[in-house]
Amino acid sequence: MPKVYVAIGGNVGDVKKNLARAVVTVDSLYATRVTRVSNLYETAPVGGPAGQPVFFNGAIEVETALTPRELITALHEIESSLGRVREVVDGPRTVDLDIILWDAEVVDEPDLKIPHPRMHQRGFVLVPLEELAGDVVHPILKKSVSTLLLELGDPGGVERHEGSFTPIPAAEKGKA
Repeated sequence: MPKVYVAIGGNVGDVKKNLARAVVTVDSLYATRVTRVSNLYETAPVGGPAGQPVFFNGAIEVETALTPRELITALHEIESSLGRVREVVDGPRTVDLDIILWDAEVVDEPDLKIPHPRMHQRGFVLVPLEELAGDVVHPILKKSVSTLLLELGDPGGVERHEGSFTPIPAAEKGKA
């Protein structure tokens, strides 16, 4: 099964609880399992309306037999089930789930781009992603995640948060 990296974040409501629920729900999808979860990071909002609360961000590594289209559809359903409403671009949200990388695949459809087209510009994506996939090479830019983070320079106020959002004990990571 391919390794897929999903950025996860939110800034409205009980964010850590929403992120934990999202991880559990992704892990319960058909032919899908969450194999690793990054640390949790606190970040200032990027874009969107002024005055938003800070975001909590992380990344998850997923193995799945789903297609990219099936997975993004499932991720959008999870977002909706956790109260996500898409009203304002880069606006506040209960949870946000974005496919960042899918092995070395490139998907270029009108409403689905893999790798994520702005991942290399976003510290809140690269910092947690580097924990899980520092050596993984961006299939278009031909640079590792670690190199992209280094080239970004200042990741923009991404601070490791002492809390966690992973509800999956290490002992359960290798479940069949």
